[in-house]
Amino acid sequence: MFAEDIIIKPVLTEKGYDGIASKKYTFYVKKDANKTQIKLAVEKIFGVQVATVNTLNCKGKLKRMGRNEGYTPDRKKAVVTLKEDSKAIEFFESLT
Repeated sequence: MFAEDIIIKPVLTEKGYDGIASKKYTFYVKKDANKTQIKLAVEKIFGVQVATVNTLNCKGKLKRMGRNEGYTPDRKKAVVTLKEDSKAIEFFESLT
């Protein structure tokens, strides 16, 4: 797998914005990616040093459209914490 295939997109929520000050960034990642692959992908794409990676699997929610119902897709999120001496990710710095 390539680094660009592992990281799907950043999570831009209020809780995600709160972590930017302490160098914690949240991303949606591939469901079969492990913590080591996520760490290497973030380091390669953004050129930073990663301290820890925490992952969580998010189950899809039940949605209804009239009589029909179904589930939204399952997702996997990764919260990446950078080292203290690492530079910040420039994409997120423009958002604060």
